[in-house]
This record gives sequence, C-alpha cells and structure tokens, in this order.
Amino acid sequence: MARTEPLLMVLKLTQEAEEQASLQLRSAQLELQKRQNQLEALQNYRLDYMKQMEQQQGQSISASHYHQFHQFVRQVDAAIIQQVNAVQDADNQRQHRQVHWQEKQQKRKAVELLLANKAEKAQLAELRAEQKMVDEFASQQFYRKKLR
Repeated sequence: MARTEPLLMVLKLTQEAEEQASLQLRSAQLELQKRQNQLEALQNYRLDYMKQMEQQQGQSISASHYHQFHQFVRQVDAAIIQQVNAVQDADNQRQHRQVHWQEKQQKRKAVELLLANKAEKAQLAELRAEQKMVDEFASQQFYRKKLR
C-alpha cells in the first residue's frame, strides 16, 4: 500500500491541475463569447445607422452632415476591425487553453491507468498467493491421507 501513496498524491495533483485548466478554459470561452457579442453589437449598430441614413436619402442633407456621416461610419468600421482582432485573439487564447486542458486531462487519465494497473497486479498477486496456499493445503491433506 505504501507504494501507491505517491501515485495517489500524483493523481490528486493531476486532478487539481486539470480542474484549474478547466476553469481557465471556461474563462477563455466566456471572454470569447463576450467579445463576439460586442462585435455583433457593433455590426448591428452600424447596420442600424446605415438604415437611418438610407431612410433620409430622399431628403436634402448638408455637405457637413454627409461628411460627418462618412466620418462616423469610418470610425465604426475601425472599431469593428479592432473588435474582429479582439475576437481572434480571444479565440486563439481559448484554443491554447483547450489544448492545455486536454494535456492535463490526458495526464490524469495516465495516472489513473497506472493506479488501475497497479491494483490489478496486486489483486493478481493476492489471487496467486491464495491459490498457492490452497494448493499447499490440498497437497498436505493428500500426503496425510497417504500416510494413514
């Protein structure tokens, strides 16, 4: 039993590392979702603004108002580009953390497999020892009967 104690400690550590990696992955997924929602909000805002300008199309618009419109649309487009980059960064981070979590999960499973193999070997050794005792007992009884 003393031999499995270090492995049990290793298992506990790998489980904790996997749990930490899982929390980091979840955090990255939430951050990605938040950034995607912000991007969608910016895109919807631009679309709504463009629809408002389209509705004013038949009306006379001053040159300064038209210039302000285009300036604002360029600013919104720049914000959209920045947000697309932020979404890509968040997705890269999520992918990195997913790989990290999978590595931790794989290590935990490997330690669990080692423990299972060790337990199976111990059980086999116990069964062999028990069978050896039964065989010895049977052979001793056989010799005793022969001696009588």
